[in-house]
Amino acid sequence: SGYFTPIIMLLALLSLGGHLIFGSGLSAGIKSFVSVLVVACPCSLGLATPIAMVVSLGLCAKKGILVKSSEVIEKADKIKTIIFDKTGTLTYGNLRVAKIYNFSKLPGEELLKMVASIEAKANHPIGKAFINAAKEKKIILDKTEDFQNMEGIGVKAIYKKDRIYLGNNKLFLELKLENKYQKEEDTLTKEGASIIYVIKNKNVLALIGVKDVERESAKTTIEVLKKLNKRIVMLTGDNQNTAMMVAQKLGISEVVAGVFPKDKADMIKACKDNKEGVMMVGDGINDAPSLAIADIGVSIRNATDIATDSADVILIDDEIKKIPDFLMIAKRTKTIIKENLFWAFFYNTLMVPIAMGLLESLGIVMNPMWGSLAMMASSLTVVFNSLRLRYFRK
Repeated sequence: SGYFTPIIMLLALLSLGGHLIFGSGLSAGIKSFVSVLVVACPCSLGLATPIAMVVSLGLCAKKGILVKSSEVIEKADKIKTIIFDKTGTLTYGNLRVAKIYNFSKLPGEELLKMVASIEAKANHPIGKAFINAAKEKKIILDKTEDFQNMEGIGVKAIYKKDRIYLGNNKLFLELKLENKYQKEEDTLTKEGASIIYVIKNKNVLALIGVKDVERESAKTTIEVLKKLNKRIVMLTGDNQNTAMMVAQKLGISEVVAGVFPKDKADMIKACKDNKEGVMMVGDGINDAPSLAIADIGVSIRNATDIATDSADVILIDDEIKKIPDFLMIAKRTKTIIKENLFWAFFYNTLMVPIAMGLLESLGIVMNPMWGSLAMMASSLTVVFNSLRLRYFRK
């Protein structure tokens, strides 16, 4: 538009001057001057992008995809890498307590009560597994104090005046302890379970395995995204064995396991530094920094509040199979915008020479009334072309 406006003004003045110089008269010159301005009125150029965006955002919403801004639609076509969190994203996050190795003298129900009481303050699928297990056994939970989230490791709290740690095997590094339970841990991970150590005052009380189920749509979604030539990566704080089992089932070849939230964010920064458009799909507190840094952050409806706030796109029905739909709608929207711009310029290219009187020798002339009709036709073409997006199919 920075070039378009002065060029049209110049052509209109040249048209006026030409009619005056070649003796057509002031009346014909003014008529030609006005016709050029009217026929080149940039209404269609102004509509070309916004009208397509409005239709696109409405279509996404209709399909259960909440897009927070039109800029996200523009960025989507540049996405080359899609990074998925595992628990709660590629899996349902409905974890169940699968097996407990109790190394303490505590009764099983007392151990479960302690873990569930602490996890009640954690907003994570693993925590829900213990809470549900306690509910099934009708265990009444106790109060805890000084609850803290340990990024990429687990949680800690004061329970009955004792400091209790719950988390993965990184706890041993954090607490500077020796891991004497690698054999039991390997047994659980080979079964596809995520592992939770229970440590009290630097004494290991138990090792618990919790299992999850992959989302029904996950494998199909990964296959479709691969057909769209997207690089698929799974990032998770879980150990390598558990992560690889899930990845193999879903057909994901690139897996980065045992990572901290900062590691996830660093990987996304690396992709962006390589000029590689990156999308992050996650649902937890630990995913929030990555969702915010990525070119496009995607969360599901049941994600934590901070993950939802950090995301650019929210999948209303918790189905990641909507991601290919979103990418295809965005791609189609960009095509529609290009078509709109073509038609807008096509009308100007065709009508401006006629309005200037360059084809008058052929008997083709235009007055401002016909010019306004041509301008209106240009705008209507852009609107109707944008409305074609409403009939987008998978």
